Amino acid sequence: MKVTYDAAAKINLMLDILARLDNGYHSLFMLMQSVDLYDTVTVETDDSGKISITSNESGIPCDKRNIAYKAAEAFFKATGVKNTGIAIHLEKRIPFEAGMAGGSADGAAVIAALNDIFETKLSSAELCKIGLKVGADVPFCLTGGTCLAQNVGEILSPLPALEDCYIVLAKPDRGVSTKEAFAAFDTATSIRHLDTCSMLYAASQGNLYDICKYTKNVFEQLIEVPERVPIKSTLNRHGALAACMSGSGPTVYGIFDDESKAQSAASALKSLVKNIYITRPVTSGLVRKD
Repeated sequence: MKVTYDAAAKINLMLDILARLDNGYHSLFMLMQSVDLYDTVTVETDDSGKISITSNESGIPCDKRNIAYKAAEAFFKATGVKNTGIAIHLEKRIPFEAGMAGGSADGAAVIAALNDIFETKLSSAELCKIGLKVGADVPFCLTGGTCLAQNVGEILSPLPALEDCYIVLAKPDRGVSTKEAFAAFDTATSIRHLDTCSMLYAASQGNLYDICKYTKNVFEQLIEVPERVPIKSTLNRHGALAACMSGSGPTVYGIFDDESKAQSAASALKSLVKNIYITRPVTSGLVRKD
């Protein structure tokens, strides 16, 4: 049997780190948004007794290091289903090490596909519990849309869908290690925390313009991305309602209420970065294709 999902990228409309927990993880406040930039993940059963991964992207590992592999392992362990063999193909479009949860989206798609293939009929909460064992962003990627994610990412509160808009993504060539980003927080002596209360109220009202007033990312205080300042300047100059880094970076995005402004900004960014995408918000993290 073969199942295929499109798995959406995400941006962080707000990301704050509230504290380092005793278990070494971090308590987070993240306003997450799915956008229509997709990886396509195909999972097919075979008789190999193994988990195999192939991809169109040569830069990602196709072994136990891949989140898709870890997601499959976590599914089989949690459900007790015997793995008689599965082949996973990742058609990558979401840049990796970009702060857009490309790996987590792939892992979410694998969990959803295996739930379909083996007819385990797991609830959304049960799928998210498996996903959390793989990565903090996987529960959100399983649901998607517009959500508040708290604690280590497993507490998800759905919010009104973001008003239709145009989101320009600019991904510099360099990648950012999420582990190193959190380590920078742990050693920082001064952090300016964000106005989470105002952002949550704005998001609860579904007002794009108010949301954009509070769009910020605490990692911008901790992670040095040389291209960030000129990218944000270019986005703002072309009429962005907000310009911000996503996740631990390095991708920077701008939110526009006018398509022509978004296209103009994307054209201007070509002199700064190669990877530029014009996207729109979507209401689901996964879309089954077959």
